[in-house]
Amino acid sequence: MDIFSLFKQTPSSIVGADDALPGRSQAPFELTNRHAVLGTPLLGPFPADTEALTLGMGCFWGAEEYLWRLPGVYTTAVGYQGGSTPNPTYEEVCSGMTGHAEVALVVYRPAQISTYDILKVFWENHDPTQGYRQGNDVGTQYRSAIYTHNEQQRDVAESTAKAFAGVLADSDWGEISTEIAPAADQTFYYAEDYHQQYLHKVPNGYRCHSATGLTLPPAT
Repeated sequence: MDIFSLFKQTPSSIVGADDALPGRSQAPFELTNRHAVLGTPLLGPFPADTEALTLGMGCFWGAEEYLWRLPGVYTTAVGYQGGSTPNPTYEEVCSGMTGHAEVALVVYRPAQISTYDILKVFWENHDPTQGYRQGNDVGTQYRSAIYTHNEQQRDVAESTAKAFAGVLADSDWGEISTEIAPAADQTFYYAEDYHQQYLHKVPNGYRCHSATGLTLPPAT
């Protein structure tokens, strides 16, 4: 099946495990284990003073670019999370038949940048009310998602979601559709090498500019 056929079959709901593509036991490609901008490894284990968080903000190219620019970030990578198909390819994810979201992994030093500051970038740089789309990008792979790696991250994700929901309501926007779930329950699969730091490699490449223009209130 070619890529065009896959796109035409994009479902309007997250495919269940019984209906998802079968996938494979290992990734069908090799990954360069060096960040093209930061020069740090993409693969763990990561330094003991860092934490990891994975964020779905629509197309993962632009999401990763926002994150690698932040001070205190050790490394970033893009991949697929929240689905059923093991070791999916980009074409499979775009078909909607794996259940994955496009996500950006950010590994950061909490002593230099807080989880709140990471999530401030998340909430303010996409539209978390759009469900299975971001702007003109339509499909379950473009859903808004936060996959947390510890309880503190979960608490900050939930508190900032509540705070941003209030800002949205005051401005007559819709309700937040962001998925918040433990990363331990949602395996992260690295995307193909050419997707990693894509907008550094292709500076004039596609960026999704879907956002509300609203600001997350300060942390309390």
